[in-house]
Amino acid sequence: MRQRTPWTVFIAVLLVAGCGAGPRDAASTTTPPVTAPPATTAPTPTGTAFNPTDIAWLQLTVAMIERLLPVLDLVPARTTDPAWRQTATQVATTRRADLDRARRLLADAAAPTTNPHEGHDMPGMATGQEMTALRAASGQPFHRLLAGHLRAHLAQSVRIATAEQQSGVQSATVALAAAVVRSGTADLARLDHLEPEPNGRPMPPRLQR
Repeated sequence: MRQRTPWTVFIAVLLVAGCGAGPRDAASTTTPPVTAPPATTAPTPTGTAFNPTDIAWLQLTVAMIERLLPVLDLVPARTTDPAWRQTATQVATTRRADLDRARRLLADAAAPTTNPHEGHDMPGMATGQEMTALRAASGQPFHRLLAGHLRAHLAQSVRIATAEQQSGVQSATVALAAAVVRSGTADLARLDHLEPEPNGRPMPPRLQR
């Protein structure tokens, strides 16, 4: 494993995540300054320490899942299609389990309980405007919007979990990242059978027509 300073690793994870305060802007490529959490060596019950990458990834994972669940909660009222309902239920079940594990690990690390990404619109997160569009749609239009949001979330989750696998050190956290990569990759493949994208490439939800 390449050795990098904790600060460099932390910044790298945040850049991969595309975290920024305020609404997303496709024309903007800058990331506002952030405050790094204190480098922690808090031991878990097994004695394995967390590094800043572990903490940053866990916090991002919690924030992303908390923003995805309201999208999935819309499915029963917006579509009667059994395949979409089953897919949404399966993704929600997996991501809720991931959320529980991530929160427990943050507690083990004695990390702050506040969400450092509150109010941020990051890749893989539905904005307020996009949630409004989802609530107003049903049937096939809803399926297209939902597919875009799921792809964006799953692809970004796999991306940052891969970064955690490469730079994290806490064994349970790295194991969770590996599980997110496996389930996210499988869910993306499953989604392609329901709503394939042109050329097989996902597009951000706001670009859907």
